[in-house]
Amino acid sequence: MRRLLVIGNWKLNGNKSTITNLIIRLVEEFANISKCRMAVAPPVMYLDLVMRYLINSNIWLCAQNVDIHISGAFTGDVSAVMLQDLNTRYVLIGHSERRIHHKENDAYIAKKFFILKKIGLIPILCIGENKREYDAGHTQSVCLNQIQSVIRLLGVEAFKDSVIAYEPIWAIGSGVSASPESVQIIHELIRNYIANYNVSIANEVLIQYGGSVTPENVTQFFNQKDIDGVLVGSASLNADSFSIIVRAAENHEKSYYA
Repeated sequence: MRRLLVIGNWKLNGNKSTITNLIIRLVEEFANISKCRMAVAPPVMYLDLVMRYLINSNIWLCAQNVDIHISGAFTGDVSAVMLQDLNTRYVLIGHSERRIHHKENDAYIAKKFFILKKIGLIPILCIGENKREYDAGHTQSVCLNQIQSVIRLLGVEAFKDSVIAYEPIWAIGSGVSASPESVQIIHELIRNYIANYNVSIANEVLIQYGGSVTPENVTQFFNQKDIDGVLVGSASLNADSFSIIVRAAENHEKSYYA
């Protein structure tokens, strides 16, 4: 069974003081967590700060973005090698906020996937439909096309030791999450699609859900067969809320039998 993975995406929030206080609290809270996996994704400015507190802890470091280049004249960008140098394990790519505000398309995101696999970091490929696509009944085709862009460039083998995060755009930050049952349908679709290429990889790949995840609803998502964890936004900025979510993963039967 796949072990549950919980990641807190702090986005463009916090300062040196608040982030220091938060990570100190989380390291203390999660000292005895051993069955589920967890990571935090601070703003790039604070990756080094957070990394220093994570040494000898059981929390992994996640980056929110990466460039497709290793080095060169690319002002303001961050390379996979730089992230690796800070002991980063996971990297978010394809998040809807990057797709919308920075005009990143599927082909470009697939190149990010490639560079992360080349360097040895774990990509978290974020996929999902917007409200217009959802209302038009295009959720399945949108999600599969976003996955296909990686398969087209790298082959399905690229999803070995990788993560997919399904985040319906209309649910992110809205306070209205998709129903656990509807999310399960999409996750099962994704797993079956990958199984058409390689059953073993389909059975191993982690598929997270993200979109207004809260302490109140998280267990309902974990109860679904093909939901292997959550990508948490605003709730991860509150130590109490994030602790409840992580402990729900730690205590879930999926973590006991992984």
